[in-house]
Amino acid sequence: MMLDATQKYKNPPTEERLWDWHASLFPTGYSGMYKIEVAQYRTEEMQIVSGAMGKEKVHYEAVSAKDVKLEMDKFLLWLNNDKILIDSVLKSAIAHFWFIIIHSFNDGNGRIARVISDMLLARSENSSERFYSLSNQIFAERNAYYEILKKSQHSDGDITEWLLWFLSCLKIALQETETSMQNILHKAEFWEKHKETQINERQQLMLNKLFDDFFGKLTSSKWAKITKCSTDTALRDIKDLIEKRILKQNEAGGRSANYTLIL
Repeated sequence: MMLDATQKYKNPPTEERLWDWHASLFPTGYSGMYKIEVAQYRTEEMQIVSGAMGKEKVHYEAVSAKDVKLEMDKFLLWLNNDKILIDSVLKSAIAHFWFIIIHSFNDGNGRIARVISDMLLARSENSSERFYSLSNQIFAERNAYYEILKKSQHSDGDITEWLLWFLSCLKIALQETETSMQNILHKAEFWEKHKETQINERQQLMLNKLFDDFFGKLTSSKWAKITKCSTDTALRDIKDLIEKRILKQNEAGGRSANYTLIL
């Protein structure tokens, strides 16, 4: 669904295309244990709830099922009207909010709304290459997302606060992507610099982890546990990398000794 939206971002999001996206989310016709209406607008009333059974919290009550078709026709007409002068990023934010307010399907509305946003952002950049994901960032902040949607939906029609939240989320997504790309570049530069250096498999594993997904301080005990070797072997590996000026020992000594990469 995301690939179709972002790689074919120039194609208009028609009713049929939205239904195709919905069908791709629920190919069995079920959402979890529950049978739902797939590839069609909902015919039942809808409430957005969260929380454990018996302690549900109602976030939003969607528009009446009988009005969904009419509201979606208005939405798609606006979405595909290129003559309306509006900043493309703001249009992405408004489209997301508008689609969520209608809540046209039994399930999957949040995912489709996020995809619509990413599609419009691809249009704004005139590129199908995606180096960041607003969808992932919104999902990561879903608790705040539900709260701002609820607050904006019950406002007097002023969605400024939603727009500001959306733009802040986009900024964070861009910043995190920039950080990730910098890490990738540093890693590539490191291995290019040390392509002739003798580094064993355990050392390669740990060095890659330090660039990718290592949390906390690097100690000999962590090294031993991750590489499945003895503490003595771990210390030899570490000292070898210190001599090669790849690692350095931090100020703490003894049992608190820990090490960092020299970049």
